Amino acid sequence: MAFTPLHDRVLVRRIEGDEKTKGGLIIPDSAKEKPAEGIVVSVGAGAKDDDGDRIAMDVKAGDKILFGKWSGTEITLEGEELLIMKESDIMGIIA
Repeated sequence: MAFTPLHDRVLVRRIEGDEKTKGGLIIPDSAKEKPAEGIVVSVGAGAKDDDGDRIAMDVKAGDKILFGKWSGTEITLEGEELLIMKESDIMGIIA
C-alpha cells in the first residue's frame, strides 16, 4: 500500500531513543519519553500560495528531522505506527 500525504503534510517514522542511560541503567517503557526525531517517509506536493502556485517543500523522503514533542497525528499503516504532520511542525533537518 502506497501512501502520499496531501499538500504540505509529511509522513514521519519516529527514531526510537536509547534504552539505557549513559551510566548503563535500563529505562523502562513507562518512563521513556516519545522521541522528537524521525525519518521522513514521504512528503506531499506542497501548499499553494494565493496565486495557485505550489510552494516547494523544504524536506524530502529520507531526511532526518527534529519536531515538536506533541507534533503530528499518530496513524497506523500496515501495522507500523507513523506520524502525519504539517511541514511547519518540523523544527529542522539533522545533518
